[in-house]
Amino acid sequence: MSALFVRLQYLLPHHLLCRIAYALTRARTVWLKNFLIDAFMRRYRPYMADAVEPEPRRYPSFNAFFTRALRREARPIDTDPLRVVSPCDGTLSVAGALAGNELLQAKGHSFSLESLLADDATWVKVLHGGAYATFYLAPFNYHRVHMPLAGRLTAAWHVPGRLFSVNSATVDRVPGLFARNERVVCAFAGDHGPFVLVLVGALFVGSMSTVWHGEITPWRGASPPVRGVHPLQPAGAADLHQPRGAELGRFNMGSTVLLLLPPGLARWDHGLAPGAAVAVGQGLGSLSLAGAS
Repeated sequence: MSALFVRLQYLLPHHLLCRIAYALTRARTVWLKNFLIDAFMRRYRPYMADAVEPEPRRYPSFNAFFTRALRREARPIDTDPLRVVSPCDGTLSVAGALAGNELLQAKGHSFSLESLLADDATWVKVLHGGAYATFYLAPFNYHRVHMPLAGRLTAAWHVPGRLFSVNSATVDRVPGLFARNERVVCAFAGDHGPFVLVLVGALFVGSMSTVWHGEITPWRGASPPVRGVHPLQPAGAADLHQPRGAELGRFNMGSTVLLLLPPGLARWDHGLAPGAAVAVGQGLGSLSLAGAS
């Protein structure tokens, strides 16, 4: 069944489905939003005690429920300022080093840094041979993304693409999936060195947003698909410099986050293994003395 689902995805109208999901998940018709929330609660049983509003039906729409805020104390940030912390809740897929410009997607599949960053030569050079980690956000996870290190946003761009599912069955079978799917790249001048976060869209992910750019939904409504890389200009009120652990964006439905670090900046903790559950603010690695100077 998994192989059939993956093959079917090549035929699906990804962006049409996302437009439909966008409309449904933002509907404020009480019976409809409650139906969607109740169905989700039965299927995925998300943990609601950490939420600012723990009662699912009190949210005005399914999307408001899905992107719910958590109580501040629910995700404590590692107190050591030289620790790299998880930018999201989810499952760690990979934490390792780039083989030159190659990243591991799954057993037997790799993809290039150039393809992921849409051939941005400056950042490809900065990150060559560095470290990276990939995080998968399941539907039941908290879906806001936070700063893994303190830093200032220096560039961001949207890369149009497909919207394959990012579940394990699809990641294992679709070559270069993270570099084929729609994504938002945020590049930072960190307090201790540069780093990049990539938010990867997925099937039914109607949009992604950041605190600087607001909602990024290029295929909403009747507008035709756009092509090419689109630089994003800050429009929000948020400071370009954000502390470690601060919220930087969210998925309106779930997906994948990649964190990329230049060589020598940090090292991952020993024992950090694929399949580990992680939470926002959890320490995953340490800045090197040279990188942190």
